[in-house]
Amino acid sequence: MKEIKIVIGAGPYMNNPDWLHTQKEELNLLDEKTWQIRFSKGSVKAILAEHVWEHLTYEEGLEAAKICLRYLQSSGYIRCAVPDGYFPDEAYQNIVKVGGPGPEDHSAASHKIVYNYKSLTEMFEAAGLKVKLLEYFDEKGNFHQNRWDGADGVIFRSKKYDPRNQGEKIVAPSLIIDAIKL
Repeated sequence: MKEIKIVIGAGPYMNNPDWLHTQKEELNLLDEKTWQIRFSKGSVKAILAEHVWEHLTYEEGLEAAKICLRYLQSSGYIRCAVPDGYFPDEAYQNIVKVGGPGPEDHSAASHKIVYNYKSLTEMFEAAGLKVKLLEYFDEKGNFHQNRWDGADGVIFRSKKYDPRNQGEKIVAPSLIIDAIKL
């Protein structure tokens, strides 16, 4: 049986060609009925959400994580990337701030929250998942990167894959985690 791997809010991007790419209309993080139609509880191996969770309030994000948890199989995971609230760049923070303009290529609603590694970890742990930090900035503006494999889900806006971030200076980072069902 083929493993079920889902990209949430895929937009026009196809960074993960063997995954099921979905849009909000067909698979909504906050509407469990859209999940029930397509999947059995405990059937999903992986969920990838690149720059999606910041469009939910903290409470909505927590509820979305709980819904995802119900559909993940044991040891399944959510690979989540959001703008990083600790990235020390004023122009970046102005773009990603709550209610801010967002990037030029961003047609979705404005951001409702800006996470840092602590708040994102707290939210997913409150939902019952174990968090592994992959890429993030700390309170002092230092960048941290742990080993992760694109075969488990490519996050384009990352140090690892975004051409804008190759070299010494990071210009377009994401806070990236794996939230794992135990």
